[in-house]
Amino acid sequence: MGCSNCGSNKNGVPNGCKSNGSCGTGGCGKLAVFDWLANIKLPNGQSPYDILEIRFKNSRKEFYRNVKNLPLVVGDVVVVDANPGYDVGVVSVKGELARIQVRKKTSNFKAHEAKSILRKATSDDIEKWKESRGKEDETMLKARHIASDLGLKMKISDVEYQADGTKSVFYYTADERVDFRQLIRDLADFFRVKIEMRQIGVRQEAARLGGIGSCGRELCCSTWLTDFRSVSTASARYQQLSLNPQKLAGQCGKLKCCLNFELDQYIEALKEFPRTDIKLNTEKGRAFHIKTDVFLKQMWYLYENNSEGAGSGFIPLKPERVHEIIKMNKAGKKPVDLKEFMEIVEVKEPDYTNVVGQDSLNRFEHVFKRKKKKKSNKNRNRSNQQNHNKNKNNNNKTEKNKQQNKGQSQTSQNKNAQNKNKSNTFKKKKRYNSNRNKNNRNNEKKS
Repeated sequence: MGCSNCGSNKNGVPNGCKSNGSCGTGGCGKLAVFDWLANIKLPNGQSPYDILEIRFKNSRKEFYRNVKNLPLVVGDVVVVDANPGYDVGVVSVKGELARIQVRKKTSNFKAHEAKSILRKATSDDIEKWKESRGKEDETMLKARHIASDLGLKMKISDVEYQADGTKSVFYYTADERVDFRQLIRDLADFFRVKIEMRQIGVRQEAARLGGIGSCGRELCCSTWLTDFRSVSTASARYQQLSLNPQKLAGQCGKLKCCLNFELDQYIEALKEFPRTDIKLNTEKGRAFHIKTDVFLKQMWYLYENNSEGAGSGFIPLKPERVHEIIKMNKAGKKPVDLKEFMEIVEVKEPDYTNVVGQDSLNRFEHVFKRKKKKKSNKNRNRSNQQNHNKNKNNNNKTEKNKQQNKGQSQTSQNKNAQNKNKSNTFKKKKRYNSNRNKNNRNNEKKS
């Protein structure tokens, strides 16, 4: 399917493998072919097949004849006759596998009328090829503007330049017939090359452009599918799919080609099932068909609202049991209830000893939850005890601080009282001394 590192750059060559578009795996993986006959030797005296398959841009492939018997291998870049001019491509298939491809893809192929391979591509040929490939995106955008100015109801989806730059092919899609004669004149005057218009369908457009489908894989039409058969909604009905156009449509806007891949198996399996429009009559009322599971071989029925069995839910029945009930109804008999025909499926226990518990994917969830709960309870208890101890310590500290503050306040009061007493006695002594001095002075004056 192509190298996983292949991502095309603006010139259309792979970025990852650095082989300039000539990798042996098929470049970008569009319609890649595995040569399963490469290691098989030819019988003695038989010359190798001289027709080779050459791959060009996207999914375009053509057959060319190796007239000059050049030693070519898969992945070689060669110059081929384009008449007029020349083109450059990559060898994709050679040998006996090319013979099988010619028989498969062409009818009434004449080897002497096939175009020839001129030579291996040189560096100048590859550089000119890259230059012409670099003009394609700009040319496509300009061509779209010209087509819209002319009022043409068409979509130009891709442009392919010839390697010598003398011709360009415009691929377009349109729902109606388009008169593009004036468009060709305008394009030829603007680009100064020979113009060729090719109309393709929407499926071919998706195959050329490529992409990723809703399944996550590359599009089948761009990797291996070449036979585009018509797809109808009947194939979706056979496979019990909901008729949702958003889910059933592919990238091209049409129904997905993969709806036909398993259609034959579904049709073969549905032969064992009875018709779904037949209603089953019982003593509890009528029951109508709801859905069918082809793989489980079960059909689900539901009682009508006005019947006695309404509210009993979906009743799964095997196709054989449904055939029995239909035969009973044709004979004029009615079973009591559909639940009598249900088959109870017993779940068999495994023979091996389930030590680790490999049956359930979520076997470790409950264990982890329990452990977390236990750990959380232990942590809560520990945290509560620690908080309680902290509170006790804090209370003890506060009580000690209060007692210390009380003792300090009492000592400070005692000290203040002592200081007051000392100051009073000092004042009294001072007064006594002053009065005594005054009396002594008065006695001396009198004497």
